[in-house]
Amino acid sequence: MTTRPALIAHRRELTGKHVARLRRDGILPAVVYGHGEPSEAIQVDAREFETLSRSAGRHALVDLKVDGGRPRPAMIHGVQEHPVRRTPLHVDFYLVRMTEEMTMDVPLEPTGESLAVARHGGTLLQTLDHVRVRALPGDMPRTIRYDVSVLDSFEAAIHVRDLSLPAHVTVLTDADEPVAHVQPSRAEVEREAEAATPEAEAAPEAAEAAPQA
Repeated sequence: MTTRPALIAHRRELTGKHVARLRRDGILPAVVYGHGEPSEAIQVDAREFETLSRSAGRHALVDLKVDGGRPRPAMIHGVQEHPVRRTPLHVDFYLVRMTEEMTMDVPLEPTGESLAVARHGGTLLQTLDHVRVRALPGDMPRTIRYDVSVLDSFEAAIHVRDLSLPAHVTVLTDADEPVAHVQPSRAEVEREAEAATPEAEAAPEAAEAAPQA
């Protein structure tokens, strides 16, 4: 027994434009492939898949059982969504070996509150929404969270090197890549510019007032 969620699938006969009929019947078309095995057209219950993805994540590791065969560990590798309703239209499952590392893009999730936003009216800019990591399938994180409360000024920034990674996970993205910072509001920029203007104008005035040699 494993702690991975189980998902039942069936081989799919309909392909191409005919899969619209499946979706109308609450069935989600999918494919499964990986490790030299040929790509196989399958289908899963759409409601069951949505429930699983909400609870386990969009890149969950599942035990995929096709037509009563033995369960095989598979990663939800890609989900094609409806552009408006955001409901799944098609799913790719990638077969994995639990003892073999794999590489994936893992989404980043900000947490907390930035003081530069709360006190100074800045805007949080997330310049990176995912990082590439390498890990065993069982160690692969769903998301990587980072705390934006350290962004207490407009000069502060979070980089990939600042991320806290789970054990046995190696980040492959450049450590110097910026993740997030706070941009000052337009009003703040204008205020700073106005504050600097008198000092800039004072220099010529002081020069004119200086006695001639």
